[in-house]
Amino acid sequence: MEKRLVAAGCNCQAIYNKSSGIPIIFLHGLSYTIEIWQEINLVDVLLKKQLPFLALDMPYGFKSQCQPKTRDIQTNVDFAFEAFTKVFGQTTPLVVGASLGGYIALKYAERFPVKGLLVVAPANSLDDKELVKSYNRFDFPVRVVWGSLDSLISGEEMRTLTDRLPNSKMLVYEGAAHSAYQDRPLWFIHDLLKLYASIE
Repeated sequence: MEKRLVAAGCNCQAIYNKSSGIPIIFLHGLSYTIEIWQEINLVDVLLKKQLPFLALDMPYGFKSQCQPKTRDIQTNVDFAFEAFTKVFGQTTPLVVGASLGGYIALKYAERFPVKGLLVVAPANSLDDKELVKSYNRFDFPVRVVWGSLDSLISGEEMRTLTDRLPNSKMLVYEGAAHSAYQDRPLWFIHDLLKLYASIE
């Protein structure tokens, strides 16, 4: 189902599927919209497998249709949480985020319960001192995806992040750039489904 959701004072487009199981939230990168998840065939795979999910156009997105737009981190975290609660109630999600969306996913997990995280080259993941302090409490599974050709986020930074998280694993996508999930969609979908199966 596609509709607009109003949460945390923002009105944004969303695609979701309500079915049984642990819901997945998808948070795109700064230059993308929810359409990226359709372009890499992820939405079709999730629908075929009848998995519950919520893909959100985020207020921070350059190209998103959100009104109003804002880069405020707290507002974006609140939007993701309130939008998720509107669709799925008091369940606990698996959160997937790319780049800035990965940072929002980490901030979400700092404040709210999650079943696990799949983050693709999350921005600012080691710059936010309060967030870094909370990493030792992240006892859920985390997968950190990094493309070997990423020119924005270093592999060293992602290895440091992985080391800081108690239950995490780094997945290197050879030949992929910053948007590694876009360059290696089959790998990304495989890794997401593998993580999902491990937390059910």
